[in-house]
Amino acid sequence: MQITKTVWILSAVSLFTDMASEMLYPIMPVYLKAIGFSVLLIGVLEGVAEAVAGLSKGYFGKLSDNSGKRVPFVQLGYALSAISKPMMAMFVYPAWIFIARTTDRIGKGIRTGARDALLSDEATPATKGKVFGFHRSMDTLGAVLGPSLALLYLWYYPNDYGTLFLLAFLPGMAAVFASLLLKQKNRPEIKRSAGTSFFGFLHYWKESPPQYRKVVAGLLAFALFNSSDAFILLKAKQSGLTDSMVIGLYIFYNLIYALSAYPAGILADRLGLKNMFLLGLGIFTAVYAGMAFTASFTVFLLLFFLYGCYAAATEGVAKAWISNIAGKQDTATAIGTYAGFQSIFAMLASSLAGLVWYAFGAPATFLLTAVATALVTAYLFWFTTTGQPPKTAAPAI
Repeated sequence: MQITKTVWILSAVSLFTDMASEMLYPIMPVYLKAIGFSVLLIGVLEGVAEAVAGLSKGYFGKLSDNSGKRVPFVQLGYALSAISKPMMAMFVYPAWIFIARTTDRIGKGIRTGARDALLSDEATPATKGKVFGFHRSMDTLGAVLGPSLALLYLWYYPNDYGTLFLLAFLPGMAAVFASLLLKQKNRPEIKRSAGTSFFGFLHYWKESPPQYRKVVAGLLAFALFNSSDAFILLKAKQSGLTDSMVIGLYIFYNLIYALSAYPAGILADRLGLKNMFLLGLGIFTAVYAGMAFTASFTVFLLLFFLYGCYAAATEGVAKAWISNIAGKQDTATAIGTYAGFQSIFAMLASSLAGLVWYAFGAPATFLLTAVATALVTAYLFWFTTTGQPPKTAAPAI
């Protein structure tokens, strides 16, 4: 199966959007502190923004399924994320910054379920890994280009953060224009009596197939211990690496992720989505166990290489796995519900990791995560299905 026009457009839109977002990722905390935000206020800002995004993913995913529409949600979501970039630079009042950051995260919530459902519709059950893997490769390429362009700009114009926010608007608008090329395919509108409120998507958990609940329970258990990448970057920094080395490792990780996601998706279709995901968790376990003890740049380089391989083997594969388990009419709801809970659990994971780090030190944080991931891997191995369609038997002669 070839990558379709719709998949290409969605992948290009994600590339431009991630480029815009990741241009600002390395400097966001520095910028916020420069305009008077305390560390506590930064934490509250990010926590509220992620919580809003998480809850809205499930709601708008269900709204997309109920309305029978995908493209309008994708276009509106990316447009909101684009306009949030210059908003951050226009005014420096805390309330305005909260509005701008929340606008960006609501945009992500609006588009996520509908976009992933569109990707699912462009694949067969046997090619989900390939399609989602290709999208993740293009998306993550933006995470390589964005920070690289930001570092290059700040090399020539140090501390000029406001202009960088305005420059990030350009790839954001490129994403919006690219999304206008998407065509809405006719889908039947599904009328449901339940689940029209903001939290109505929670009804899907009760209505969903048992296998969906088993798989998502395992994925969320992993999310509860999979803390922010900021912790592995902090570990590298505390081990004596320079700021340039740490940022370089982050870009290197994203490059490996971008190069590996598409081949990993193709391999997942052959080996089974579940098997590929479990392989990724195994790599993650090894990486976090290694992070607990290493202080060598060479070992960090190897671990960040493996970390990129882990991301390639799990991020797109998880959504492909879910889309094969859920009913076709509920794809956006199923993925949106998972993504919403994942956002909340990821926030809890970072809080837990910070608490363990503060109380027992960095090695305890990474070892706890490694052990918990090994247990989740065992659970998914024994209690979930592959997520692959059954092979058609050859006709009898």
